[in-house]
Amino acid sequence: MRLAVAATAPLGADVLERLASTHDVAYLLTRPDRPRGRGRKVAPPPAKETAERLGIEVRQPERLDDAFDPEVETVVVAAYGLLIPEPVLERALWLNVHPSLLPRWRGAAPIERALMAGDKETGVTIIELAPELDAGPIAAQRAFSVAEEDDFGTVSARSGELAAELLEEALPEPQLRPQPEEGVSYAEKIRAEDRQLDWSRPPQESLNRIRALSPHIGARGELHGRPVTVWRARIDDGELVPVEVQPDGGRRMGYDEFQRGLR
Repeated sequence: MRLAVAATAPLGADVLERLASTHDVAYLLTRPDRPRGRGRKVAPPPAKETAERLGIEVRQPERLDDAFDPEVETVVVAAYGLLIPEPVLERALWLNVHPSLLPRWRGAAPIERALMAGDKETGVTIIELAPELDAGPIAAQRAFSVAEEDDFGTVSARSGELAAELLEEALPEPQLRPQPEEGVSYAEKIRAEDRQLDWSRPPQESLNRIRALSPHIGARGELHGRPVTVWRARIDDGELVPVEVQPDGGRRMGYDEFQRGLR
């Protein structure tokens, strides 16, 4: 099947690579190159790197205007990050990969919010894009359990694998059904305050925050008077114990090494 893919983030790159192995991807629609990393050097988004490696044409408009022509009958959207105008939605079938069990966690950060909330189950939903945020009819959906050791990285990887399976079921003629009207919740974009650890809060709450923000953003806190990013932790005897931390201006290290450095 000939289709296009709109993707930017690593989840979208994963979906692109899996689709390209079984379909003719006409082009990748992705966001422009942006400064990334500690050095803030301009770099391509992950999906563009994947497309170039696979020899797929890349298109990077700053935004989509009403005149955009998809040129294909179907566009798969996965972690793209730009608004698609309503007139453009009418020119093709836009199938969106959303890593949650819609209508739970509509919005920008469904995996992070599910982990922060301590959800024991999440999943992937394929919907037809509609003007209302993540409210389109469902083409396919499947759940999976979330283990205590899972973080954003493992859940995102599982979501990419499952998304490819569900897309194969939905393409080329999805059987659409309306989303339930009950159980709607919203996954707001991660803000600076969402990264902050409060050691006075329940240990499980802090652990969930750390899991939700690892390995891509990082939870922030202070240990022994030094600001750090906490990448991994565990709960021992009811207390939160850091496992991997990164002092400001330093590298990631085990908590034991960090403590030795303090001495």
